[in-house]
Amino acid sequence: MIRLHYHPFSTYARRVLITLLEKGLKHEAVIIDMAARQHRSPEYLALNPYGRVPTLEEDGLVLYESSAILQYLEATHPQPALTPPDAKGRALVDMHLRLCDLQMASPTGTIIFPKRFMPKERWDMAAIEAAQKAIIKHLAIVEQQLGNNDYLVGNTYSLADIAYIPFIEFLPLMEITPGPAVAAWRERLLARPSSVETRPAQ
Repeated sequence: MIRLHYHPFSTYARRVLITLLEKGLKHEAVIIDMAARQHRSPEYLALNPYGRVPTLEEDGLVLYESSAILQYLEATHPQPALTPPDAKGRALVDMHLRLCDLQMASPTGTIIFPKRFMPKERWDMAAIEAAQKAIIKHLAIVEQQLGNNDYLVGNTYSLADIAYIPFIEFLPLMEITPGPAVAAWRERLLARPSSVETRPAQ
């Protein structure tokens, strides 16, 4: 049985939950109460020494990096497929996973964490503005990569798209208006039942 340790507000955990739902995989979902610092408990740190979520357990294997978890689930539960069957397609999915982590995830966190959980007087506006510029630049590249396609790789819904869902959810909160291709892609992704079911409280 797959056991997933997560928090409902975690963008990285949401990726994994979406993948589990898309694949129809039975799993035990264990909420980690981060407000109560459960993620810093000796028991949890024995599983995940970084004290973060998500953490996935299955048959003695413990994984605590979301992109690795997505690729593990795809490798061990290949149907329905969330990566293309060919090496080139799989490489493109892997590239987009990495670019999302590098270019989208970090600046998104810089903006949405204070906006969601801190009073405005504590916001670092210089950091927020720099993060907004970084995201706008990255999404302009994604806009070109999408072109007239519905999805990032092979015009088929894949892990590459799933990786972005938790972050593009918050574009309005981040006060970022994407180009038309990204806007349509965002709307398409967020309308999927797996996205709706895992949508965090605003």
